[in-house]
Amino acid sequence: MVVPNDQVERAIDAIVKSARTGKIGDGKIFVTGVEHVVRIRTGETNEAAV
Repeated sequence: MVVPNDQVERAIDAIVKSARTGKIGDGKIFVTGVEHVVRIRTGETNEAAV
């Protein structure tokens, strides 16, 4: 999942709320930056391409 920086916490909260069972196997969330995005069709870049 790729979201703009200002929506990261909201996305994490939504995933945790819907995925947490309290049992082994609930999973992990890794947050990392995306250096560059290009929408091939329009040529838009970075946040405009998300």
